[in-house]
Amino acid sequence: MGHSRSNQDRDARYAVAARSHGAAIERLARGYEADAELRRDLVQEIHAALWRSYGYFEGQCSERTWVYRIAHNVAVSHLIARRRLKRESLTGLDAVELIPDGGDLERETAGRWIVEQLLATIHRLAPADRQVMLLYLEDLSAAEIGEVTGMSAGAVAVRIHRIKALLARPYAEKGAME
Repeated sequence: MGHSRSNQDRDARYAVAARSHGAAIERLARGYEADAELRRDLVQEIHAALWRSYGYFEGQCSERTWVYRIAHNVAVSHLIARRRLKRESLTGLDAVELIPDGGDLERETAGRWIVEQLLATIHRLAPADRQVMLLYLEDLSAAEIGEVTGMSAGAVAVRIHRIKALLARPYAEKGAME
């Protein structure tokens, strides 16, 4: 009987977390997986792992941090598995270059273009850098990102600064040319 009750408790805790953090999980999956079908699979994997995790979550950290930790661990595993299959090369911050613009800006809004450029660049980052950037975009502090990733808050802050500088570079160059 106790086992049934614990499953009910896990189901209830998961349901609340899925409602509270579902949109963030969707955004996170978009940051890790460009292909829509594979992204749906990733979201399902994250939700399954999150549900399982409530069997052993005992408030070691905030629920928000827990959800991000589970989601990012699943997403990084997904990314590594996909990279093995595709032999896709990912790169660190020192070597990454922005994807060249292939779209017609007159057909797309500037905001959509920026989001697509940002995601295209994020998709090329190595897992640790991608994880930091996606958590930063979810408005987590450097300390919270450190809790999720295991990095120090200082290392997270430095990485965020470097990523922001990388992402701003094309716009600074464009302004200098005008």
